[in-house]
Amino acid sequence: MTTTANDISPFRIEIPQEAIDDLRERLARTRWTDELPGTGWERGVPTGYLKELATYWASKFDWRAQEALLNEYPQFTTTIDGQNIHFLHIRSARADATPLLLIHGWPGSVVEFLDLIGPLTDPEAHGDADAPAFHLVIPSVPGFGFSGSITEAGWTDARIAAAFAELMARLDYDRYGVQGGDIGAFIGPQIGRVAPDHVIGVHVNALVTFPSRDPADMAALTEAEQQRLAGMKAFQDDMSAYMQLQGSRPNTIAHALADSPVAQLAWIVEKFKEWTDASKELPEDAIDLDRMLTDISIYWFTDTARSVANSYYERFHDAAMWAPKPRGTTPTGVAVFTTADFAIRRFAEKAHNITHWSEFYAGGHFPALEVPDLLTGDIREFFRTLNH
Repeated sequence: MTTTANDISPFRIEIPQEAIDDLRERLARTRWTDELPGTGWERGVPTGYLKELATYWASKFDWRAQEALLNEYPQFTTTIDGQNIHFLHIRSARADATPLLLIHGWPGSVVEFLDLIGPLTDPEAHGDADAPAFHLVIPSVPGFGFSGSITEAGWTDARIAAAFAELMARLDYDRYGVQGGDIGAFIGPQIGRVAPDHVIGVHVNALVTFPSRDPADMAALTEAEQQRLAGMKAFQDDMSAYMQLQGSRPNTIAHALADSPVAQLAWIVEKFKEWTDASKELPEDAIDLDRMLTDISIYWFTDTARSVANSYYERFHDAAMWAPKPRGTTPTGVAVFTTADFAIRRFAEKAHNITHWSEFYAGGHFPALEVPDLLTGDIREFFRTLNH
Protein backbone atom coordinates (compact mmCIF):
# COMPACT_ATOMS: atom_id res chain seq x y z
CA MET A 1 0.00 0.00 0.00
CA THR A 2 1.32 3.46 -0.86
CA THR A 3 0.89 6.46 1.38
CA THR A 4 1.10 10.19 0.77
CA ALA A 5 2.03 13.11 2.99
CA ASN A 6 -1.65 14.03 3.29
CA ASP A 7 -2.84 10.63 4.48
CA ILE A 8 -5.29 10.55 7.38
CA SER A 9 -5.30 7.26 9.29
CA PRO A 10 -7.88 5.92 11.76
CA PHE A 11 -6.63 5.74 15.34
CA ARG A 12 -7.65 3.90 18.49
CA ILE A 13 -6.27 4.38 21.97
CA GLU A 14 -4.80 1.07 23.13
CA ILE A 15 -2.54 1.50 26.15
CA PRO A 16 -0.55 -1.73 26.74
CA GLN A 17 -1.47 -3.56 29.93
CA GLU A 18 2.17 -3.52 31.02
CA ALA A 19 2.04 0.30 31.02
CA ILE A 20 -0.99 0.23 33.32
CA ASP A 21 0.73 -2.30 35.59
CA ASP A 22 3.87 -0.19 35.63
CA LEU A 23 1.87 2.88 36.67
CA ARG A 24 0.35 1.01 39.61
CA GLU A 25 3.71 -0.38 40.68
CA ARG A 26 5.33 3.04 40.58
CA LEU A 27 2.50 4.52 42.62
CA ALA A 28 2.92 1.77 45.20
CA ARG A 29 6.66 2.51 45.49
CA THR A 30 6.28 6.26 46.01
CA ARG A 31 8.63 7.77 48.57
CA TRP A 32 6.37 10.29 50.26
CA THR A 33 7.58 13.58 51.63
CA ASP A 34 6.60 14.92 55.03
CA GLU A 35 4.97 18.31 55.47
CA LEU A 36 4.92 21.10 58.02
CA PRO A 37 2.10 20.79 60.57
CA GLY A 38 -0.75 23.21 60.11
CA THR A 39 -0.03 24.01 56.47
CA GLY A 40 -2.34 23.56 53.51
CA TRP A 41 -2.55 24.24 49.79
CA GLU A 42 -0.75 27.59 50.08
CA ARG A 43 2.58 25.69 50.00
CA GLY A 44 1.56 23.28 47.25
CA VAL A 45 -0.32 19.98 47.18
CA PRO A 46 -0.70 18.55 50.73
CA THR A 47 0.83 15.10 51.18
CA GLY A 48 -2.26 13.64 52.84
CA TYR A 49 -4.50 14.68 49.97
CA LEU A 50 -2.04 13.44 47.35
CA LYS A 51 -1.73 10.04 49.06
CA GLU A 52 -5.49 9.55 48.91
CA LEU A 53 -5.62 10.60 45.28
CA ALA A 54 -2.71 8.33 44.31
CA THR A 55 -4.36 5.40 46.11
CA TYR A 56 -7.56 5.96 44.15
CA TRP A 57 -5.61 6.26 40.89
CA ALA A 58 -3.83 2.96 41.57
CA SER A 59 -6.70 0.87 42.95
CA LYS A 60 -10.08 2.28 41.88
CA PHE A 61 -9.61 4.32 38.74
CA ASP A 62 -10.58 2.27 35.67
CA TRP A 63 -8.43 3.36 32.74
CA ARG A 64 -9.95 0.76 30.44
CA ALA A 65 -13.43 2.21 30.98
CA GLN A 66 -12.18 5.69 30.16
CA GLU A 67 -10.25 4.40 27.17
CA ALA A 68 -13.41 2.76 25.84
CA LEU A 69 -15.32 6.02 26.32
CA LEU A 70 -12.75 7.94 24.29
CA ASN A 71 -12.74 5.27 21.60
CA GLU A 72 -16.47 5.77 21.07
CA TYR A 73 -15.51 8.86 19.08
CA PRO A 74 -13.85 8.68 15.64
CA GLN A 75 -10.14 9.43 15.99
CA PHE A 76 -7.43 9.90 13.41
CA THR A 77 -3.79 10.83 12.94
CA THR A 78 -2.03 12.66 10.15
CA THR A 79 1.41 14.17 9.62
CA ILE A 80 1.68 17.93 9.16
CA ASP A 81 4.99 19.78 8.90
CA GLY A 82 6.78 16.61 10.00
CA GLN A 83 4.73 16.26 13.19
CA ASN A 84 2.15 13.62 14.04
CA ILE A 85 -1.25 15.18 14.79
CA HIS A 86 -3.95 13.21 16.61
CA PHE A 87 -7.54 14.42 16.49
CA LEU A 88 -11.15 13.51 17.11
CA HIS A 89 -13.50 14.25 14.21
CA ILE A 90 -17.22 14.11 14.90
CA ARG A 91 -19.57 15.21 12.13
CA SER A 92 -23.07 16.44 12.84
CA ALA A 93 -26.02 14.95 10.98
CA ARG A 94 -27.28 18.48 10.35
CA ALA A 95 -26.73 19.74 6.82
CA ASP A 96 -26.27 23.31 8.06
CA ALA A 97 -23.62 22.43 10.66
CA THR A 98 -20.60 24.71 11.00
CA PRO A 99 -17.11 23.15 11.20
CA LEU A 100 -15.54 24.04 14.54
CA LEU A 101 -11.98 23.44 15.75
CA LEU A 102 -11.69 22.98 19.54
CA ILE A 103 -8.22 23.57 21.03
CA HIS A 104 -7.32 22.44 24.54
CA GLY A 105 -4.76 24.03 26.84
CA TRP A 106 -2.38 22.97 29.59
CA PRO A 107 -2.85 20.88 31.65
CA GLY A 108 -5.73 19.79 29.47
CA SER A 109 -6.25 17.39 26.60
CA VAL A 110 -8.99 16.28 24.21
CA VAL A 111 -10.72 14.94 27.34
CA GLU A 112 -11.68 18.51 28.19
CA PHE A 113 -14.31 18.60 25.46
CA LEU A 114 -16.14 15.31 25.89
CA ASP A 115 -19.21 16.90 27.49
CA LEU A 116 -19.49 19.41 24.64
CA ILE A 117 -19.54 16.88 21.81
CA GLY A 118 -23.17 15.78 22.07
CA PRO A 119 -24.76 19.22 22.57
CA LEU A 120 -22.68 20.86 19.83
CA THR A 121 -23.07 18.14 17.18
CA ASP A 122 -26.66 17.12 17.96
CA PRO A 123 -28.52 19.96 19.71
CA GLU A 124 -31.91 18.42 18.97
CA ALA A 125 -31.08 15.36 21.06
CA HIS A 126 -29.92 17.63 23.89
CA GLY A 127 -33.03 19.73 24.26
CA ASP A 128 -32.36 22.68 21.95
CA ALA A 129 -33.59 22.06 18.41
CA ASP A 130 -33.13 25.73 17.49
CA ALA A 131 -29.44 25.82 18.45
CA PRO A 132 -26.75 25.81 15.74
CA ALA A 133 -24.96 22.52 15.11
CA PHE A 134 -21.25 21.93 14.53
CA HIS A 135 -18.89 19.44 12.93
CA LEU A 136 -16.14 19.10 15.55
CA VAL A 137 -12.40 18.69 15.04
CA ILE A 138 -10.62 18.23 18.38
CA PRO A 139 -6.84 17.84 18.01
CA SER A 140 -4.21 16.99 20.57
CA VAL A 141 -1.89 20.00 20.45
CA PRO A 142 1.46 19.03 18.85
CA GLY A 143 3.70 17.67 21.59
CA PHE A 144 0.71 16.80 23.80
CA GLY A 145 -1.13 13.55 24.39
CA PHE A 146 -1.64 11.20 21.48
CA SER A 147 -0.01 13.58 19.02
CA GLY A 148 3.18 12.44 20.72
CA SER A 149 6.36 14.33 21.45
CA ILE A 150 7.65 16.94 19.06
CA THR A 151 10.81 15.82 17.33
CA GLU A 152 12.43 19.20 16.67
CA ALA A 153 12.61 22.67 18.16
CA GLY A 154 10.60 25.57 16.81
CA TRP A 155 7.03 24.45 17.44
CA THR A 156 5.76 27.91 18.38
CA ASP A 157 2.11 28.86 18.69
CA ALA A 158 2.24 30.36 15.21
CA ARG A 159 3.58 27.09 13.78
CA ILE A 160 0.87 25.15 15.60
CA ALA A 161 -1.74 27.56 14.23
CA ALA A 162 -0.48 26.98 10.69
CA ALA A 163 -0.59 23.21 11.25
CA PHE A 164 -4.19 23.39 12.48
CA ALA A 165 -5.19 25.54 9.50
CA GLU A 166 -3.66 22.85 7.28
CA LEU A 167 -5.56 20.16 9.20
CA MET A 168 -8.88 21.90 8.50
CA ALA A 169 -7.96 22.29 4.83
CA ARG A 170 -7.01 18.62 4.68
CA LEU A 171 -10.49 17.79 6.01
CA ASP A 172 -11.99 19.92 3.21
CA TYR A 173 -13.36 22.57 5.56
CA ASP A 174 -13.07 25.87 3.73
CA ARG A 175 -14.90 28.03 6.27
CA TYR A 176 -14.81 27.17 9.96
CA GLY A 177 -14.81 28.50 13.49
CA VAL A 178 -12.23 28.09 16.25
CA GLN A 179 -12.61 27.80 20.01
CA GLY A 180 -9.81 27.57 22.56
CA GLY A 181 -8.87 28.16 26.16
CA ASP A 182 -5.55 28.63 27.97
CA ILE A 183 -2.86 28.09 25.32
CA GLY A 184 -5.77 27.48 22.95
CA ALA A 185 -6.64 31.15 23.53
CA PHE A 186 -3.20 32.03 22.11
CA ILE A 187 -3.35 29.55 19.23
CA GLY A 188 -6.96 30.27 18.22
CA PRO A 189 -6.48 33.95 17.33
CA GLN A 190 -3.25 33.00 15.55
CA ILE A 191 -5.27 30.76 13.23
CA GLY A 192 -7.46 33.75 12.47
CA ARG A 193 -4.31 35.61 11.44
CA VAL A 194 -2.75 32.85 9.32
CA ALA A 195 -6.02 31.83 7.64
CA PRO A 196 -8.24 34.94 7.69
CA ASP A 197 -10.16 33.93 4.57
CA HIS A 198 -11.16 30.64 6.17
CA VAL A 199 -11.86 31.44 9.84
CA ILE A 200 -15.34 32.88 10.37
CA GLY A 201 -14.77 33.60 14.05
CA VAL A 202 -12.69 32.74 17.10
CA HIS A 203 -14.22 32.09 20.53
CA VAL A 204 -11.89 31.98 23.54
CA ASN A 205 -11.93 31.52 27.29
CA ALA A 206 -9.06 32.13 29.70
CA LEU A 207 -7.84 34.88 27.40
CA VAL A 208 -4.76 36.69 28.68
CA THR A 209 -4.90 40.46 28.29
CA PHE A 210 -2.03 42.79 29.11
CA PRO A 211 -2.48 46.31 30.49
CA SER A 212 -1.92 49.14 28.05
CA ARG A 213 0.45 51.97 28.82
CA ASP A 214 -2.33 54.50 28.39
CA PRO A 215 -3.04 56.27 31.73
CA ALA A 216 -6.58 56.94 30.55
CA ASP A 217 -7.20 53.19 30.21
CA MET A 218 -5.94 52.55 33.72
CA ALA A 219 -7.99 55.38 35.18
CA ALA A 220 -11.15 54.05 33.51
CA LEU A 221 -10.92 50.53 34.97
CA THR A 222 -14.02 49.45 36.84
CA GLU A 223 -13.78 47.96 40.32
CA ALA A 224 -14.25 44.46 38.87
CA GLU A 225 -11.52 45.10 36.29
CA GLN A 226 -9.17 46.39 39.00
CA GLN A 227 -9.79 43.16 40.90
CA ARG A 228 -8.91 41.13 37.79
CA LEU A 229 -5.73 43.10 37.31
CA ALA A 230 -4.84 42.49 40.96
CA GLY A 231 -5.60 38.80 40.44
CA MET A 232 -3.27 38.69 37.47
CA LYS A 233 -0.49 40.25 39.55
CA ALA A 234 -1.12 37.74 42.36
CA PHE A 235 -0.85 34.96 39.79
CA GLN A 236 2.44 36.32 38.47
CA ASP A 237 3.85 36.82 41.98
CA ASP A 238 2.72 33.63 43.69
CA MET A 239 1.27 31.08 41.25
CA SER A 240 3.43 31.10 38.14
CA ALA A 241 6.45 29.05 39.23
CA TYR A 242 5.31 26.14 37.02
CA MET A 243 5.34 28.44 33.99
CA GLN A 244 8.72 29.94 34.74
CA LEU A 245 10.29 26.51 35.18
CA GLN A 246 8.72 24.99 32.06
CA GLY A 247 9.49 28.14 30.10
CA SER A 248 13.13 28.33 31.11
CA ARG A 249 14.34 24.80 32.01
CA PRO A 250 11.82 22.34 30.54
CA ASN A 251 14.14 19.35 30.57
CA THR A 252 14.82 19.67 34.30
CA ILE A 253 11.20 19.37 35.40
CA ALA A 254 10.54 16.78 32.67
CA HIS A 255 12.95 14.31 34.30
CA ALA A 256 10.80 14.30 37.44
CA LEU A 257 7.44 14.21 35.62
CA ALA A 258 8.49 11.40 33.25
CA ASP A 259 9.83 9.17 36.03
CA SER A 260 7.29 9.64 38.81
CA PRO A 261 3.53 9.43 38.32
CA VAL A 262 3.03 11.11 41.69
CA ALA A 263 5.13 14.04 40.48
CA GLN A 264 2.95 14.26 37.36
CA LEU A 265 -0.17 13.96 39.49
CA ALA A 266 0.88 16.74 41.86
CA TRP A 267 2.09 18.97 39.02
CA ILE A 268 -1.34 18.93 37.36
CA VAL A 269 -3.74 18.56 40.27
CA GLU A 270 -2.31 21.72 41.84
CA LYS A 271 -3.66 23.63 38.84
CA PHE A 272 -7.04 21.93 39.01
CA LYS A 273 -7.19 23.18 42.59
CA GLU A 274 -5.94 26.73 42.00
CA TRP A 275 -7.68 27.46 38.70
CA THR A 276 -11.15 26.01 39.20
CA ASP A 277 -14.08 27.85 40.76
CA ALA A 278 -12.80 29.30 44.04
CA SER A 279 -16.01 28.33 45.79
CA LYS A 280 -15.06 24.64 45.44
CA GLU A 281 -12.92 23.23 48.25
CA LEU A 282 -11.17 20.44 46.34
CA PRO A 283 -10.43 19.83 42.65
CA GLU A 284 -12.89 16.94 42.49
CA ASP A 285 -15.62 19.24 43.77
CA ALA A 286 -15.25 21.23 40.55
CA ILE A 287 -14.33 18.47 38.07
CA ASP A 288 -15.37 14.83 37.97
CA LEU A 289 -12.58 12.83 39.61
CA ASP A 290 -12.37 10.14 36.93
CA ARG A 291 -12.36 12.76 34.17
CA MET A 292 -9.51 14.56 35.93
CA LEU A 293 -7.50 11.35 36.31
CA THR A 294 -8.16 10.43 32.68
CA ASP A 295 -6.56 13.69 31.66
CA ILE A 296 -3.55 13.10 33.94
CA SER A 297 -3.26 9.50 32.77
CA ILE A 298 -2.94 10.68 29.17
CA TYR A 299 0.01 12.85 30.15
CA TRP A 300 1.59 9.84 31.88
CA PHE A 301 0.90 7.11 29.34
CA THR A 302 2.01 9.19 26.34
CA ASP A 303 5.33 10.09 28.03
CA THR A 304 5.13 13.66 26.74
CA ALA A 305 6.35 15.53 29.85
CA ARG A 306 9.45 16.88 28.11
CA SER A 307 7.56 17.87 25.01
CA VAL A 308 4.74 19.54 26.93
CA ALA A 309 7.15 21.53 29.09
CA ASN A 310 9.07 22.50 25.96
CA SER A 311 5.96 24.20 24.56
CA TYR A 312 6.38 26.84 27.26
CA TYR A 313 10.05 27.27 26.37
CA GLU A 314 9.07 27.89 22.75
CA ARG A 315 6.45 30.44 23.83
CA PHE A 316 8.84 32.27 26.16
CA HIS A 317 11.61 32.42 23.55
CA ASP A 318 9.53 33.29 20.49
CA ALA A 319 10.36 36.92 19.77
CA ALA A 320 7.71 37.09 17.04
CA MET A 321 4.96 36.15 19.48
CA TRP A 322 5.65 39.12 21.75
CA ALA A 323 6.48 41.65 19.03
CA PRO A 324 3.88 44.37 18.32
CA LYS A 325 1.47 43.37 15.59
CA PRO A 326 -1.62 44.83 13.94
CA ARG A 327 -4.97 44.35 15.64
CA GLY A 328 -6.64 41.13 14.56
CA THR A 329 -9.61 41.43 12.20
CA THR A 330 -11.32 38.07 12.78
CA PRO A 331 -14.56 38.39 14.79
CA THR A 332 -13.71 37.27 18.30
CA GLY A 333 -15.91 36.19 21.19
CA VAL A 334 -14.65 36.09 24.77
CA ALA A 335 -16.12 34.20 27.72
CA VAL A 336 -14.83 35.16 31.18
CA PHE A 337 -15.41 32.76 34.07
CA THR A 338 -15.25 34.04 37.69
CA THR A 339 -12.00 35.27 39.22
CA ALA A 340 -9.96 32.51 37.56
CA ASP A 341 -9.94 34.61 34.38
CA PHE A 342 -8.21 37.97 34.21
CA ALA A 343 -9.39 39.20 30.80
CA ILE A 344 -10.28 42.90 30.61
CA ARG A 345 -12.27 44.01 27.58
CA ARG A 346 -10.64 47.41 26.98
CA PHE A 347 -7.25 45.66 26.76
CA ALA A 348 -8.56 42.77 24.66
CA GLU A 349 -10.00 45.17 22.11
CA LYS A 350 -6.56 46.60 21.40
CA ALA A 351 -5.41 43.20 20.08
CA HIS A 352 -8.61 41.56 18.84
CA ASN A 353 -11.80 42.40 16.96
CA ILE A 354 -14.13 41.75 19.91
CA THR A 355 -17.72 41.27 18.76
CA HIS A 356 -19.02 39.23 21.71
CA TRP A 357 -18.18 39.39 25.43
CA SER A 358 -19.75 37.31 28.21
CA GLU A 359 -19.03 37.15 31.92
CA PHE A 360 -20.08 34.24 34.11
CA TYR A 361 -20.09 33.84 37.87
CA ALA A 362 -19.60 30.10 37.98
CA GLY A 363 -16.84 27.87 36.69
CA GLY A 364 -13.18 28.75 36.36
CA HIS A 365 -10.23 28.16 34.08
CA PHE A 366 -11.62 24.84 32.79
CA PRO A 367 -15.23 25.64 31.82
CA ALA A 368 -15.51 22.70 29.41
CA LEU A 369 -14.95 20.45 32.44
CA GLU A 370 -16.59 22.56 35.15
CA VAL A 371 -19.62 24.19 33.48
CA PRO A 372 -19.93 22.66 30.01
CA ASP A 373 -23.51 23.91 29.66
CA LEU A 374 -22.44 27.54 30.09
CA LEU A 375 -19.54 27.20 27.65
CA THR A 376 -21.72 25.38 25.11
CA GLY A 377 -24.34 28.09 25.31
CA ASP A 378 -21.80 30.86 24.81
CA ILE A 379 -20.19 29.13 21.83
CA ARG A 380 -23.63 28.75 20.25
CA GLU A 381 -24.53 32.38 20.94
CA PHE A 382 -21.30 33.74 19.47
CA PHE A 383 -21.44 31.76 16.25
CA ARG A 384 -25.15 32.46 15.87
CA THR A 385 -24.26 36.16 15.54
CA LEU A 386 -21.86 35.65 12.65
CA ASN A 387 -22.75 35.88 9.00
CA HIS A 388 -21.16 32.77 7.51
